[in-house]
Parts: sequence; C-alpha cells; structure tokens
Amino acid sequence: MKHLIKTIIRNVRSVKGNSLAEFATTTALMATLAATAAPKLSEMSEGAKGEKSRNEIDKIIKQAGQFYQDTADNEGRGRFPNQKKFDVSIGSAGTGNYDNGDGSANGLTADITASDAHETAILKDLGITTSTPTDGWDRYNEAHLVEWQSVFSTSFTTTANGTGVDAAGGIKIAQNYNANYVAASGSGATAVAAQNVNEWDALFGDEVLESKFQDGHYVYTVVAGGGTGSDVYPPTIYVADIESAVDFNNVLMP
Repeated sequence: MKHLIKTIIRNVRSVKGNSLAEFATTTALMATLAATAAPKLSEMSEGAKGEKSRNEIDKIIKQAGQFYQDTADNEGRGRFPNQKKFDVSIGSAGTGNYDNGDGSANGLTADITASDAHETAILKDLGITTSTPTDGWDRYNEAHLVEWQSVFSTSFTTTANGTGVDAAGGIKIAQNYNANYVAASGSGATAVAAQNVNEWDALFGDEVLESKFQDGHYVYTVVAGGGTGSDVYPPTIYVADIESAVDFNNVLMP
C-alpha cells in the first residue's frame, strides 16, 4: 500500500502543463476554424433575410387576395388595393397607368393587347423571359421597365401629372393610381390639401413590413383586367423586393 501511494504521488508530480508551443498551435487552430466558419455564418444570415423577405411577400399577396374577394362582394367586381377599378392598371410598361375600361371600339382585343404589353415587361424585370436571370431587375438601383409602386411608403414628391419618386429607393409611384386619392383644390382659407390614403395600411393595421435587406423595399404592380359583362378577365398583381426582384417575387391572379 505504501509503495502504491508513493507511485501515485510521483505520477501526479510528473504531470506537466501545456507548453507554449502547444498553446500557440491550439490558438492557430481556433483562428482557422473561426475564419472558416465566418463566411458560412454570413451565408446563413443572408439566407434568413431571403426567407423573411419571401414570407413577407406571401403575406402581402394573401392580403391582396382577401381584399380582392371583399371588393368583389361589396363593389360588384374585385380589385386590388389602390386600384380605381379592376380594369385600371397600377404601373405599366412605360410611364403612368392605362385604363381598359375606356369603351374603345376595339373592346376586348385592345384590352388584352394593353395587358399583355404590361405583363411582358414585368416578366422581363423578373428575369423570367430574359436570356439569363441577371438580365432582369436583380439589383435595387438597376434600370427596370415597369413603373412599380411602393406597397407602404407615402414619402414621395409629386409632379404636375401626379407621378413621383419614392424616397425609399427611387421607385416611381403615382398618387393618381390610388382609388382614394383626392387632388389639392381651392385656394386661400378654403384650400384643401392633396390626400393619399394607402389602402394597404388598413390591411396590415398600419404596420409597415420592411425588408431585412439594406437596399430592400416591397413594391407591386397590377396588370389591369379587361372586358365587359360575362366576357372579362381579372387583374393580376405582382409583388417584389427590390433587393432583387428576380429572386424575391410572387404573383396572384384570382
């Protein structure tokens, strides 16, 4: 027993701490692991932002669909938020909107032509009908074909024809697309300021959905419906995040 105790004591005394070289090696390994993991963590963060953006766009689309059903019941024909009527667009392939309910002699054929031109431009912005997706609107500050409108923002300056540029990213929007827009009128003590009630606000309880991307912002455009009587087709809404409209978008056609 005495010999065993001496052996244990001798072994305990012989245990040595880590040398400086071992410590340096361990530190170097930890630094390498950290450097390797950082890009992966960054990718995970960007992936989470992208998933959040897609979820928010889905929420916008869902509310748009509900609004369409409500207006179909209450107004006789469904429309999307801020549409004047189902056959009036929000945005176009050029500047301003177009009205398929103008009663032109060409009727349904003219309506379809106008709607098709708008949708063709949208699909190019989304990189769907381009030779490569990168030819679409895949960066917020790139030129794009369609006059998209901000979903939530009302901070913009207007020009004489009611169009403006949104302060949150240079997205062109137009007050006169809004069904509740009332132009300024009168002068002096009787002057009435312009009012622009965004119908999206009530749908989200005045909550503003903000993209998690630094340059992100939610925008939409509506391809006008057309026709009359029983020979009609509904409008179509497209929603995108301008961080990359090519990667983050959704569509609803009732």
